Amino acid sequence: MERPHLDDEAVTTTTSPVDTAPPARVRDGRRRWAGAGAVIRRRTLVAVPVLAATSMGMFALGAASPIDPAQQYAGAAAFTTSEENLAQIRANWGVDDPLPVQYARWVGNLLHGDLGWSTSRHEPVTSVLAARAGWTLLLVGTALALVLVASVLLGTLAAYRRGGWFDRALRATAYAVQSMPVFWIGLAAIAVFALALGWLPAGGLTDIRSTGTDPADVARHLILPVTVLAVSQAPWFVLFIRDAVAESLRDDHVLAARARGLPGRTVLFGHALRTALLPFLTLVGTHLPELVGGAVLVETVFSLPGVGAVTVQAALGADFPLLAATTLATTVVVLAANLATDLAYTAADPRVRLDD
Repeated sequence: MERPHLDDEAVTTTTSPVDTAPPARVRDGRRRWAGAGAVIRRRTLVAVPVLAATSMGMFALGAASPIDPAQQYAGAAAFTTSEENLAQIRANWGVDDPLPVQYARWVGNLLHGDLGWSTSRHEPVTSVLAARAGWTLLLVGTALALVLVASVLLGTLAAYRRGGWFDRALRATAYAVQSMPVFWIGLAAIAVFALALGWLPAGGLTDIRSTGTDPADVARHLILPVTVLAVSQAPWFVLFIRDAVAESLRDDHVLAARARGLPGRTVLFGHALRTALLPFLTLVGTHLPELVGGAVLVETVFSLPGVGAVTVQAALGADFPLLAATTLATTVVVLAANLATDLAYTAADPRVRLDD
């Protein structure tokens, strides 16, 4: 029996169409990256008028000040300097020009990287900020990391044992510290740990006999300032975490985890705390201006060579170029922190749309 002959032309093959579209996860990732770019562009457009209004306000305050910058620059020599010399200084700086002209000139110099001349430090403003910004960032960054870790641990434990002696003691301490000015906490810390006990130095960045910046010496001098700044800001974070975790412990998914017999530590840190940390990110971003303001006072109390200390000196010495630059730099940091907080929140919670 012969086999049936199949002609090649009669043989038809069916192939399934190839799906060239990217996977859903890739499409979602591209969409979120595009949304993040849109948020950055939108926030940048909002930041421009904010920075303009801030700088205009600083110039308006400078114009309203009765202090003559030429006499301030001359110092004690202003009493013996002729009026012609003072007038020449004003002409060189253009301080007698109309305020819009001064502002336009300052913006033009700013776009070229020139922030002006510091009349109190007698050096370019860019040099002042470059030499001191790193120490301020070290102080603020270390204090922020310390306060975040401590507040998460203490607030979570207080929420888990809410109503107990630890919860009551922590809340009472937080309310008491919250009512204390940061400079008072700094002076009290110096009186106790530096003067009475002699454990830590009272101020400065290095020992008075030191000829360099030894990391161990710097770390020892920063213990008190960092701790004071962290303690002054901790009540807000501790109370927020305590209330957020206590509320999260009553959520359905946490109660379901308990019903499944999961260990208490897993329920607390793996379920309740994870949910409570989402709004905590927003608190960190909105609370950053107060942290920077506290750093100004801490640097002044402990005589640290940071931006905060020179900001106080610029305000007392009517150094408007330096004061305008530090204020503008602080505004930029706060705006950038708020943007980073929004992006971190949306990354932690995929339900939040970046392009809304």
